[in-house]
Amino acid sequence: MDAILVKGNGPVNGQIPIAGAKNACLTLMPATLLSDEPLTLTNAPRLSDIKTMSALLGSLGAEVSSLNDGLVLAMSTHNLSSVRADYDIVRKMRASNLVLGPLLAREGHAVVSLPGGCAIGARPMDLHTSALEALGAEIELKDGYLHAKAIGGKLKGGTHEMRFASVGATENFVMAATLAKGTSVLKNAAREPEIVDLVQCLRKMGAQIDGEGTSEIIIQGVDRLHGATHPVVTDRIELGTYMLAPAIAGGEVELLGGRIALVQSFVDKLDEAGVDVWETDAGLKVKRRSDHINAVDVRTEVFPGFPTDLQAQMMAMLCTAQGESNLEETIFENRFMHAPELMRMGADIDVHGGVAKVKGVKRLKGAPVMATDLRASVSLILAGLAAEGETLVSRVYHLDRGYEKLEQKLQAVGAKVERVQGN
Repeated sequence: MDAILVKGNGPVNGQIPIAGAKNACLTLMPATLLSDEPLTLTNAPRLSDIKTMSALLGSLGAEVSSLNDGLVLAMSTHNLSSVRADYDIVRKMRASNLVLGPLLAREGHAVVSLPGGCAIGARPMDLHTSALEALGAEIELKDGYLHAKAIGGKLKGGTHEMRFASVGATENFVMAATLAKGTSVLKNAAREPEIVDLVQCLRKMGAQIDGEGTSEIIIQGVDRLHGATHPVVTDRIELGTYMLAPAIAGGEVELLGGRIALVQSFVDKLDEAGVDVWETDAGLKVKRRSDHINAVDVRTEVFPGFPTDLQAQMMAMLCTAQGESNLEETIFENRFMHAPELMRMGADIDVHGGVAKVKGVKRLKGAPVMATDLRASVSLILAGLAAEGETLVSRVYHLDRGYEKLEQKLQAVGAKVERVQGN
């Protein structure tokens, strides 16, 4: 099993290109199921999760071609051959559940396995099922599969208010409602940029949708959707991750394709910690103001609040901040599994329930550590950039789900990072 070896060697300087958003692309890909015409995505990220979604769509009869070294995904579902998403594929990735809404909308029935993915909490599917039931679906759980059918054979417009602004449930509802008969309204909808990106793509396909980016989305169902070409939005989590490299190790890095609007709440906390962020013609530049970081308190929230997917990376930075920081995780349970690994590197962290108290130390020390999930993996690599000695991060297969060419991107700004082949 591969590992990543990091040698702390001072400041990082240069440019890092930011890929298309993994979470956006994984949402856009199932939209091909809504039409029998081609859907082409540009600026696609080159990640293992994208291959998993391609395999899932292929099992349903979609044709998925990866072009231009993986940056373009050409898809067509003119011959949908199955409405069953099997466990063997779905278990690998939670985003697989996003085929449920499109299949119901197009075919009137679907059988989808309960999803798998990283171990960071329950992420209940009832948010998805209740949203789709508001559109006239009947859904029953049998033997680990959701058996769903549209009453009368076709979904109908409806109004639903979510008890939690779930991104995935919002995406499933919006895709399903595009072909439902009548008007649908989703209240307490998630507002993430990935949802805005999905709506922009669906609108190109002929959908009638208003309110994306707000807490209420209104969809007027249409009879059919057509093909389209759409660029995947910049990955705000990859953007935030690499913004922390100069904050942790020192130096100045430009993130190509970045925009502050994608990460405003994160930028606000960096400013509080003593890190400057400013826009350039090509993206964003990041540089800390002095030779130290200030302690800050962080509370994860749904967008536009501080992203839960940047909490682990932020903790890595705060391990060497001056003072004491409190990080409160409100989105997912079990999302402080990186804390014990950072403590192996000399961090002073005390976790009680959903709050981690981080007392800054002068410097971390390299150590063998183990990645527990995608974001925890990269937090350990970031910590290693400024640690004394070598840090060996094992179980980095998590990384390949969310970061393309990570070693090369960090090497390009002067970091000593390399992949060590496992047995």
